[in-house]
Amino acid sequence: MPDMIDFQTDPSRYLHWRVDYDGPIANLYMDVNEEGGLFDGYQLKLNSYDLGVDIELADVVQRMRFEHPQVKVVVMQSGKPGVFCAGANIRMLSGAAHNHKVNFCKFTNETRNAFEAAEQDSGQKYLAAVKGTCAGGGYELALACNHIMLTNDSSSSVSLPEVPLLAVLPGTGGLTRLTDKRKVRRDRADIFSSAEEGVRGQRAVDWRLVDEIVQNSKFDQVVRDRAEQFAAAWDGPDDPVEGIALGPLDRKFAEDGSVSYSLVDVRVDRGGRKATITLRGPDTGPATDMAGFAGQGDQAPMLRLARELDDAILHLRFNETELGLVVIRCQGDPEKLLAHEALLLDTRDHWLANEVLQYWKRVLKRIDVTSRSLVCLVEHGSCFAGVLAELLFAADRSYMMEGEFEGDNRPIASITLSASNFGLFPMGNNLTRLQTRFLGEPGSVDAAKAQIGEAQEAGEAEEFGLVTMILDDIDWDDEIRIFMEERASFSPDAMTGMEANLRFAGPETMETRIFGRLTAWQNWIFTRPNAVGKIGALQCYGTGVRGEFDQERV
Repeated sequence: MPDMIDFQTDPSRYLHWRVDYDGPIANLYMDVNEEGGLFDGYQLKLNSYDLGVDIELADVVQRMRFEHPQVKVVVMQSGKPGVFCAGANIRMLSGAAHNHKVNFCKFTNETRNAFEAAEQDSGQKYLAAVKGTCAGGGYELALACNHIMLTNDSSSSVSLPEVPLLAVLPGTGGLTRLTDKRKVRRDRADIFSSAEEGVRGQRAVDWRLVDEIVQNSKFDQVVRDRAEQFAAAWDGPDDPVEGIALGPLDRKFAEDGSVSYSLVDVRVDRGGRKATITLRGPDTGPATDMAGFAGQGDQAPMLRLARELDDAILHLRFNETELGLVVIRCQGDPEKLLAHEALLLDTRDHWLANEVLQYWKRVLKRIDVTSRSLVCLVEHGSCFAGVLAELLFAADRSYMMEGEFEGDNRPIASITLSASNFGLFPMGNNLTRLQTRFLGEPGSVDAAKAQIGEAQEAGEAEEFGLVTMILDDIDWDDEIRIFMEERASFSPDAMTGMEANLRFAGPETMETRIFGRLTAWQNWIFTRPNAVGKIGALQCYGTGVRGEFDQERV
């Protein structure tokens, strides 16, 4: 296993994907390099994938939004004959640590969610053109697309064979997308998910597993025609749009695991099993208009801050698995932060303003489903305002300084809400974080909304329910220390279960069901001997020996 998993890449370093751009249509080819596995000990045969393949796909999806906004249809297809994608690499899964398997499933799902929502968020429609075998995670790639086309021949099929072959669940939302998105009948989904060989031809259409089948001899042309139809149906502006390049992040890694970015610092305390993320708000005013914002490229502060925070969260997830507590702080001028945000809110019809705001929505959702205890410290000099105030409502707890602190001459701690806190950044349950926070008292949301633009100091923040607890100079250090020591003493498993249950409050959606099942069912299955024991199905796969199961139902 590499010393550190890096989530930053770019097209010049891709091993597994390539993209051909043709006006409003992008042809995205999955052409996995067998020898390009992230870890040693396996080959990525038959377009199977590991985390490294999906890191590249996540980068493709992100660049498609920012660097190629002219693209309206993305055709996802295979670069190898006879196979679309065989799914997650079984050798990788069988040899990976438990935490890596679960985090891998979570990251792949976040990536699929990103291109699944691209049509609604950015006007980019994903079309899966399936030729050959499309199994397991390969079919889940197709399921996340807006439209699935399948070659009608004797060898092309779709399948979710994880249950019969590996004794695990389709790990990136396959079962949930079958029933919730494609509305496949439960009994048919049961048959489909119990069969190794999959479904092909007209039955795949009749069962709503795919949208259409096409003769092999006509397939490429019909796919092209369909992509052109979808592109022509786009009702947005027809003028070509020039994107902005996403360059490498400015990062420095320390030996103790800490990371310094331009606007984000991550301090690691392995002894205390915690990490502290400090965000810095903009220190200058915003551009005067979106032309000026676009001229800043990827260095525009609101975009740079989102990218750095996103990378920091992924770094902690995969590379610092024993740090159970993440402390979130921020420092800066809240008025400057709100001015930068206001430019984006006032020009949401500009493609780049929309993309930056949509990216913040994805980053906040990634924080929501990160299996760490999250606590925000609202200290003097902080800038928990607008989009950064969302962090308070994503956290499990928040503590705020009350009154003056001896020797601290920073501005008094305050929280300022903006219009963005009331609908722009929904959680996976399709509610805002404030609506989720106040499920039992919707009037509190209205009361908070009436305070938009008003800096709320500790007493007011407590009155409106915006923080968990306010503490004065006498109690601050002791209360924070006791909380952190207590949290570190609890079972990480119990914490993951408790936090996930509390965070998935309110209405159930396809998204909450997917991540809830990952946190609970798949997490559990990945520890059970039926899957990962010495004679479990995942370990025996490919040996010719069938796994032996503990038959007790639990």
